[in-house]
Amino acid sequence: MPDAITIPISTFELSIAYEKPEIKLMADRVVPVQALFTALGPWAPELDDMEIITAGKLSEQGVKIRISSQKASFFFGTTGCKFTKDAANWAEADEILRLLTTALGALNETSGVTFGKRTAILSLHLQLKTVSFKDILRTFMSPGLLKLDPSPTEAVAIVARWPKHRITLDGSAALANGIFLQTEREFDANTTFDDMKTIISNDEAKLLKLLGVEEVEG
Repeated sequence: MPDAITIPISTFELSIAYEKPEIKLMADRVVPVQALFTALGPWAPELDDMEIITAGKLSEQGVKIRISSQKASFFFGTTGCKFTKDAANWAEADEILRLLTTALGALNETSGVTFGKRTAILSLHLQLKTVSFKDILRTFMSPGLLKLDPSPTEAVAIVARWPKHRITLDGSAALANGIFLQTEREFDANTTFDDMKTIISNDEAKLLKLLGVEEVEG
């Protein structure tokens, strides 16, 4: 029987690269910013929730608009944009996609950018109820590795990478007796958001099953 968990901390991030840099966005941001505030009006963004980012490399600079009512933010710069949603859950997936596509539509219409490949990252902190996180993560160690030291392991981290996919399993730095689970996938520009949602949801389900855990009500 799977061990019970809750997921008190969850974050979804989607980074989208443009097909080519849009240099004019280094200086001319007023029109897309106004369009974003107008399009995002149903979610009531506030002017004070906007941040002009001038630190870092030119590709990292741009404008970030926080949508506090949704615990989300949208950033755009000269080479790409990024959507971040805290407290993400599958029950709100359709609303998250509506917010995302609204922001992307406003940016595309006012800047003319062409969206390219996108990278989705789902980060979860799993709170274990009846078993130690060390016992679960220890099962991923090879027998030969365990034989190197007879004492119980205090920490275990696993990172596996494929050409367009990466997973991370580690102890949670935010929760006592918690597991940090992260799945990252790169998608082509023509992959639909509905297809992405299905793939990411399946990734999460497979990883929870691999860990031998099941989410329950908090």
